[in-house]
This record gives sequence, C-alpha cells and structure tokens, in this order.
Amino acid sequence: MDSTLSEPHNGSGPAESPAAPSAANGTARPPSTPEGIALAYGSLLLMALLPIFFGALRSVRCARSKNASDMPETITSRDAARFPIIASCTLLGLYLFFKIFSQEYINLLLSMYFFVLGILALSHTISPIMNKFFPANFPNKQYQLLFTQGSGENKEEIVNYEFDSKDLVCLTLSSIIGVWYLLRKHWIANNLFGLAFSLNGVELLHLNNVSTGCILLGGLFVYDIFWVFGTNVMVTVAKSFEAPIKLVFPQDLLEKGLEADNFAMLGLGDVVIPGIFIALLLRFDISLKKNTHTYFYTSFVAYIFGLGLTIFIMHVFKHAQPALLYLVPACIGFPLLVALAKGEVTEMFSYEETNDKEKEPASECKEGTPISSSSSSSSTPSETEKKEQEIWGSRGTPEQRRQLQAERRRGGRAEARA
Repeated sequence: MDSTLSEPHNGSGPAESPAAPSAANGTARPPSTPEGIALAYGSLLLMALLPIFFGALRSVRCARSKNASDMPETITSRDAARFPIIASCTLLGLYLFFKIFSQEYINLLLSMYFFVLGILALSHTISPIMNKFFPANFPNKQYQLLFTQGSGENKEEIVNYEFDSKDLVCLTLSSIIGVWYLLRKHWIANNLFGLAFSLNGVELLHLNNVSTGCILLGGLFVYDIFWVFGTNVMVTVAKSFEAPIKLVFPQDLLEKGLEADNFAMLGLGDVVIPGIFIALLLRFDISLKKNTHTYFYTSFVAYIFGLGLTIFIMHVFKHAQPALLYLVPACIGFPLLVALAKGEVTEMFSYEETNDKEKEPASECKEGTPISSSSSSSSTPSETEKKEQEIWGSRGTPEQRRQLQAERRRGGRAEARA
C-alpha cells in the first residue's frame, strides 16, 4: 500500500518532475491557481479524516460483534515487525513488474482485481447507512455463501459469508460504481473505492495493544522515508498504478470541472496506518470508562497537524513527501504527552485488546450483547480457554485464529438449531 503525498500529475500516466516542462514542444503546463491548490489539499485532508473518524467509531462496534463477516483481524507485535519487510518486497516487486512488463496489461489485471474488492468494500461501507432507508415491510431474506475443503472432522471453512436481501441491494449499487470506475477510471469513482478501502481497513484491522502500534508505525516510518527519499520506487509505482490505492483531487477543477486531470494524491497507507492506531486509542478511551475520548481526540488532532505539515512542506519544497515522516511522531507523541500529564502511561501500555476476547465464552448471544464482567472474571480458565488465549495472543498464527473463529461459528449455529 503506497504511503506518500505527491505533487500533482496527470492521472493517465507517470508525472514529470514538478519543475520540468510537461509537453514535448517545450510549453510548460499552466500553473494551478492558489484557489485550486487550496481546494485540492483541503479536500485531500477532509477525505483522509472521514474514514479515520467513522472507521474508528465502527471499530468499537466491530470489536463487540460476533457476526462472522464483521470479525476483526488482530495485528500482533510479530505481524507489525514483519509488515514493513513484506510491504517493501511487494513495493519493489510492483516496481520491477512495471519496468519489465507492459504497464497497460498490468493495470488491466489490477483493475479487475480491485474492481471486485472495491465493490465488496463499498457495499460493506454503505450497508449500515442504507439499512436506515429500507421500509419496515421490506422482504429481507437471509443467505450464506459457504466454501469448505476436506470432510468430516478435517472439514475446514475457506469462505463463510452471511448476507441478506438488503446487502444485495447495496452490492448492486456498488457494482454500478465499479463499472463506472472500470470503464472511465474517473477520479470520483477512484475516491469512492479508496474511501471504502480506508474505512474498512480502520474498522476491521485491530492492533492488540499500544506497543504493537508503536512497532508498526515506527517500522513504516523508516519504510516511508527510505522508499520516498532514498529511491524513486514509491513515487513511480504510485503514479503508474492505476488502481484505487490512493485518494486524488484535481488542482484544475475550477478551470476544467469534472474532467480535470492535474491531480494531487495521497496514498491510502497514510490514512489506514495512523487510522488503526487512532481507532485503538478510541477503544482504550472506552476501556477507561471515564466517559471521555481524550486520547482519540488528541490523536485525531495530531493527525490533522501531521498531514497539514506534510502538505505545507511538500508545497514549499515542490517534492513528494513521505507523510508518515510527520504523521508518526505526531500520532504517537501527542497522546503520549497527554498520558504523561495525566499519569496514565502504565494504563496505556498495559491495555491489551485481546483480553476481552479471551474472557468471552465460545458461544455468544446476539451481536453487540455485552458480557457481564462479574461472570467473566469469576470463572477459572479451562485448558481449552488457555489454548484459545495463546492463539489470540502473540503466539497464535493467522491460520489458527481463522480455525478458532470457524469453530466458534459452528458452535453458535449448533446452539441456534438446538
């Protein structure tokens, strides 16, 4: 996932250097107006804030949900330490692909891939909003898409997706946006998919504690600086990659309207990575049970400050900037200073999100039903529960967590039939 804030470029191909002529005849591209620049950067800032704010709020509900399609993916410290290495290999691989193979065919393949992902992400994003507009007598039928492998005790779930008629309506609307993006590659369709990806990432990717968040942000802090300042790899991939992995806004919108093509862009990594840390701090705020969201609002303001500083420096020096260079110190430093002032540093770093899951019984009530603290704290963990705790903790692998989730879902369905 690209993580950079870049100077304007034409969405149809790689950009020239900001100081270079843009046409073969030597004529330079007409400079953007101050109003156009302000509108573009202000819009990018707003588009970055929306998925972080609403994704963080939805992550609280997601953490309490037992719906199979809403189960969050927990990032452990081991995952966080490996992520910059995996991201670097992926980024370099894409760069080499663009250098070796035809950019047209690569983007065609990627467009089809993100077409499917974008429809699913957008459908999941708008579903809670659309549910408010359906009439009470709407015929809502339940469906389940289930793929398994093996048989008997060795049967393992590959895909288990539950949906209803309302979800199908949302899927149809999202498909219309998807076809529009696939045929036109319009920047508005790109942004709708990009916002959906960002909001889903903040909602469904959960850090298990603040230390893991610091490891992840610290590793990507180095990753971002190296690939933007040390090489031209990230900027080249971001400008060649015709997929909704970035938010874009035209600086010539006032002159050309919706057909504008001189874009400033922001990588989704600059939204999702700080966003999942900000969402963690919101859940930490709630765990303190003080009816305040101090750390969430502090980190949210820190993000605004960091991204605003990125835009300012990029505009002054006329060079693409690694946004995490400014976002990481702000998003970690501001909440840490607040914790120091309030004497809550120990509570912040001892907060472990997996503890709530470890204490929950294997079978749950309806989605969103809270578990009483007295019943969970009075029971002694069995051997099975201890093993589940290890799987949800840093010792468990993603495959073990998926298998455990599948077992819990099968147990819940067996109880519902009984």
